[in-house]
Amino acid sequence: MKHLDWVKGAVIYQVFPDRFARSKAARVDGVFEKWDSPETRDGFKGGNLKGAEEKLDYLRGLGVNAVYFTPIFASAANHRYHTFDYYSVDPVLGGNAALKSFLKAAHKRGIKVILDGVFNHASRGFFQFNHVLENGAASPYKGWFHPHGYPLKAYNLKKGEKPNYACWWGLPALPKFNTKNPEVRNFILGVAKYWLEQGIDGWRLDVPYEIDDDSFWREFRRVCKAVNPDCYITGEIWGEAKRWLKGDQFDAVMNYQLSAACISYFGGRKLKLTHSYAGKKLKHCGQAAFIRGIESLLGQYKPETTLRQMNMMSSHDTDRMLSTYGGDETRMRLAVVFSFLFPGAINIYYGEELGLEGAFNAGTRRGMPWNDKRSWNKDLLALYKRLAALREASPAIKNGKFEFIKEHCDGEVLAFRRFAPGGSLVCLMNAGASAAELALAPGLPVKKARVALNSGVTLLSSGAKLTARLAPGAYAVYLI
Repeated sequence: MKHLDWVKGAVIYQVFPDRFARSKAARVDGVFEKWDSPETRDGFKGGNLKGAEEKLDYLRGLGVNAVYFTPIFASAANHRYHTFDYYSVDPVLGGNAALKSFLKAAHKRGIKVILDGVFNHASRGFFQFNHVLENGAASPYKGWFHPHGYPLKAYNLKKGEKPNYACWWGLPALPKFNTKNPEVRNFILGVAKYWLEQGIDGWRLDVPYEIDDDSFWREFRRVCKAVNPDCYITGEIWGEAKRWLKGDQFDAVMNYQLSAACISYFGGRKLKLTHSYAGKKLKHCGQAAFIRGIESLLGQYKPETTLRQMNMMSSHDTDRMLSTYGGDETRMRLAVVFSFLFPGAINIYYGEELGLEGAFNAGTRRGMPWNDKRSWNKDLLALYKRLAALREASPAIKNGKFEFIKEHCDGEVLAFRRFAPGGSLVCLMNAGASAAELALAPGLPVKKARVALNSGVTLLSSGAKLTARLAPGAYAVYLI
């Protein structure tokens, strides 16, 4: 078996720990917001790793074979991108023992675990930065950061006043590491190595482009792969990422290019976004532009790299899918089907399978509604389960090539195939608002194929002629 075969066709489930599940068995002290109350910027709902562990059977039933946690290390922020201690799981999440327990339970079920590595910046509470705050130029740790003068201005800045040290997006709570400093490099590499030795299966790297140093990431890869050659290294790069995907740095990136293309095409006139994508405002595009965009995306990297991409349709940094598609579940379903059949691993942001809605900072990070199952979209959940099962069983999805069947792509009806030794599949879908009919070429053997999925597609025979009739928003998958 080749390294990282487990990633190809994988179903990754993204968990935002504070909002996913809270277990009383964790015995974590604290006063928390009501679980089902609206999302707040600074509030804590008290989700913990024991709660996530108790939901592993739900995740396995969904077809998940990897969990990606947004940051879990000690932090004073509910999102935990403000890291205090890289060697300690946040006590509110249950501490190091809780992660050890989660790893054991996940691995028992065949589920890999990916952690979020925030290595570009730390927090004001990080010991070495706090040491510089207290001691200024006399601190032996001043070379860990980028001070522009002393004392450091980290708190109570006046309106318009900037911190006098480098920090992420100018936020004083997030001082930027000086990764040119060998001590800092050794520290970060030590963290990466330590948690792999504890049993995690990979790292998702936060804003790695901010560490503009290929030699650093090459060394990071060498250290990680020496511990576990099968570990997954994926980076948060929203655009084209050839620089990092030559085989000497990352295995993959978060493929927001795929979600951007799907939103622009399947979203149609219902497209509704409260934010930009990599600084670009997404607009509706026609089928020809969509096909060109997808083919360009497929041509960016080697086929093996494409098969390992972390395909994002939404995340903690975006609006939720249903809201993005203007509340139009039909359009969302088309995007979901397309993404599940596309090369690479699919990342499900928690709750999307239930049809949760919400805009960025206004519902994207809401509490998972475990106690309100009446609100669950059970039909949508069933679709996710069927698609995950199809990925698990299909060699064509795991290892196959992708191509559009262009003679059957007419502007609204979209046709594509995945093919590999041992099997292939064909998908037909109608992104239009009206029913459509498609005369199928004799060389497309869907008539005798096994139907893996069908919602609104009817095959009509008349002699040697075969026609597909597709209702608005219809899709069908045929295994050949």
